[in-house]
Amino acid sequence: MSDVVTKDSVNIDALSATKTSQAADAPMSIPDVDNYVAYTIRNTKALPPVTWSNLLSELNWLSVYILTVPPLVGIVGAFYVKLQWQTAIWAVVYYFMTGLGITAGYHRLWAHRAYNASLPLQYLLAVLGAGSLQGSIKWWSRGHRAHHRYTDTELDPYNAHKGFWFAHIGWMLVKPRRKPGVADVSDLRHNPVVKWQHKHYLSLILFMGFVFPTIVAYLGWGDVKGGFIYAGVIRLVFVHHSTFCVNSLAHWLGETPFDDKHTPRDHMVTAFVTIGEGYHNFHHQFPMDYRNAIKWYQYDPTKWTIWVLAKLGLASHLKVFPDNEVRKGQLTMELKRLRRTQEKLAWPSDSNDLPVISWESFTAQSEKRPLILISGFIHDVSDFIEEHPGGAHFIRNYIGKDATTAFFGGVYDHSNAAHNLLAMKRVGVLHGGSPHGLDDKRAIPPSQRLKIARYTELLSPGSSSTYSDGEDGLL
Repeated sequence: MSDVVTKDSVNIDALSATKTSQAADAPMSIPDVDNYVAYTIRNTKALPPVTWSNLLSELNWLSVYILTVPPLVGIVGAFYVKLQWQTAIWAVVYYFMTGLGITAGYHRLWAHRAYNASLPLQYLLAVLGAGSLQGSIKWWSRGHRAHHRYTDTELDPYNAHKGFWFAHIGWMLVKPRRKPGVADVSDLRHNPVVKWQHKHYLSLILFMGFVFPTIVAYLGWGDVKGGFIYAGVIRLVFVHHSTFCVNSLAHWLGETPFDDKHTPRDHMVTAFVTIGEGYHNFHHQFPMDYRNAIKWYQYDPTKWTIWVLAKLGLASHLKVFPDNEVRKGQLTMELKRLRRTQEKLAWPSDSNDLPVISWESFTAQSEKRPLILISGFIHDVSDFIEEHPGGAHFIRNYIGKDATTAFFGGVYDHSNAAHNLLAMKRVGVLHGGSPHGLDDKRAIPPSQRLKIARYTELLSPGSSSTYSDGEDGLL
């Protein structure tokens, strides 16, 4: 994965070396097209698929060594080196330290600029992040910005649609089939700490990844072997897969309380295994927010650490997305869930779909089937006469008559459930309304006075009812 940015339109022969350098630091131009992802896929050629025949030549061998040798060394070492309790505590502490180098440093500070960090804090996060052996800040952030910009597309370096294991680790083991989409990292090229870490990255990963945790264990309680195996090697394996879970588990496990356009999800389990990066649906909607978890009880030690650092004066300008906009996202998803529930329920026939008949036809047909008029609607109560809680005789007394007044409190003030059930028995509309007139509020059952509607449905004009007088007017 390369983070080199170029401009196709630059005439190298006509520019000086200074201008060429400035152009390299500038954001890459994007073609003026309707869909950049589709345009790029159509105009660039991807490498052939990885198969058993070309697997060895398509492996990214550096990543293979980094991701396979430490687990093997750790497993073998654990059989021969006894774990001391001091070393166990130090391994856990150093796990969180180097993990925070990624979550608070690489991720929220440099990839998303969610807050400002003092120079000492930047150097601390840079060296701790190096101890996780996940690439330099510039390389890591370039890929991550592309991931956010092109989530779940072919230009997403760890596209979750290619499978859980591809997003977790596979994308690093094989050469990328296609260069990730354009991502501007010009701000990082001018950052002195980023430049320093990138320049000295090899020495930093060796020292912070293995030498430093070993020295601490040796000087602290004389456990040089345990420090190397447990606080160095095994700790590194856990940090690796903790971060990898953000690309895999956080796109597979959980719910989508803010948006369901893409795969990121929120789940407490993911938060626990990723040092607070598990509320990924929120993060993809509001990536510049320094928080991943917005509720006080949700597990996000990275957020707590940044907050404490701000109180100590080491961090500042903590970005928080407007709560009003966050709640809009939550409301949208709640409405979508309600809409799905609404679509599973049976509803009364629309008045525009019901036949319209005269009063004379209504009374005539009532002699053959139990029809009752309420609020201008004709109802067939044949399957409810014997079930009526107030007795069948009340229903029979109003067959062929207008029972609007009786239903709305003249005899009994019926419940909302009764109104909803009554609406399901509509079979027609009285032409001209009932003798008592048609009350719009009474015509709408309680369950339909508040409904989830798409904007296209609100804009669509309704069709007119069709007058159909006669015996076959009712359905």
